[in-house]
Amino acid sequence: MSKFLLATLMVTLVATSAQAQDARYSNQPPPQGQDDNAHYGWADVLRVDPVYGVTQTAVPRQQCYDQQVVHEDRGNSTAGTILGAVVGGVLGSTIGRGEGRRAATVVGAVAGGAVGNHVSDHGGSYETTQTRCREISMVSQQRQIMGYDVEYRYRGEVYESRLSYDPGERLRVRVSVTPAD
Repeated sequence: MSKFLLATLMVTLVATSAQAQDARYSNQPPPQGQDDNAHYGWADVLRVDPVYGVTQTAVPRQQCYDQQVVHEDRGNSTAGTILGAVVGGVLGSTIGRGEGRRAATVVGAVAGGAVGNHVSDHGGSYETTQTRCREISMVSQQRQIMGYDVEYRYRGEVYESRLSYDPGERLRVRVSVTPAD
């Protein structure tokens, strides 16, 4: 390497370090989120205790049950009337002769129609079982870990903090030094 190149490199190095020193001690505040008096280190974790909390959740659920239901069967009164009239007319036609037979047929049809209507109108009732369902809301309580109380040692001093995670055996710490008033 030439002497000229070596001399240029030395001048550049000295100028850069002087500029870096000037920036460190300027009157400007450090950029937001940076602290010139802070550094990072590692602490030994002594104890980790989970912190539990209870959460409640409303869970919709369907509840089903069997219920007895009574059904009314009204029957078919028109069909019963017609069938009764036919049967009554046939039976009436077997009675008497001539005009008497005709009158007996008419009376038999009217009486049969009335009886058929009455019988079919009272169809009766019966019971069945139906499954009915409704939606209910069940409250579910769950125990959950909300955080961790951590005890750790950094440079011989013991500290405690609540963290949102289990740090394991070592914990990275941020150390900030400021003058005491």
